[in-house]
Amino acid sequence: ALEPAPDEPPLPRPLAPSRPNREGPAPISPSGIDNGASLRRGNVVHRLLQSLPDVDPARRADAALRYLSRPVHDLSSAEQVSIANKTMAVVESTEFAPLFGPNSRAEQRVVGRIGDTVVSGQVDRLAFTSKEVIIVDYKSHRIPPDLIEDVPLIYLEQLAAYRSVLSKIYPNQEIRCALLWTTVPCIMVIEKALLLGS
Repeated sequence: ALEPAPDEPPLPRPLAPSRPNREGPAPISPSGIDNGASLRRGNVVHRLLQSLPDVDPARRADAALRYLSRPVHDLSSAEQVSIANKTMAVVESTEFAPLFGPNSRAEQRVVGRIGDTVVSGQVDRLAFTSKEVIIVDYKSHRIPPDLIEDVPLIYLEQLAAYRSVLSKIYPNQEIRCALLWTTVPCIMVIEKALLLGS
């Protein structure tokens, strides 16, 4: 009680998986040959995937078309229908039903410690079942590779960091990870072996 308290050790610098130190693949250029259409398409699909699961299923298609018809998106009628149909196919996919079901959440903060490293990030979509926790990260400004093995290492490291934190919070659940490429859109499941090797 008569001696000064020792100096506290410096806090570790947080690791933000969505803003890693490693350089990522080049984004779709807004001034590319498609005049930025792919970039705009990815952004609107990302927004639809965030919002549509909270809309009554019977009203989702109409809600998607209303959003896509806004002049700011500069989409033709054919483009609006195409994007709406493909996005609805993802949201209402039987295989990934839990991902957009009532036990799922958009834009969820994930904070935890892995060894001496503090991880702080935001998961685009997080879903829970009786046996699994499903992590999905959206990639809105990138073209998906043809093969899972060609997914950039930076994306695998991002998912691996989220998986490590959530496995400590949910030790009895299987943690599944996937990337959702919004320019297509399509879902690519990333096997645990790829994450452990990243």
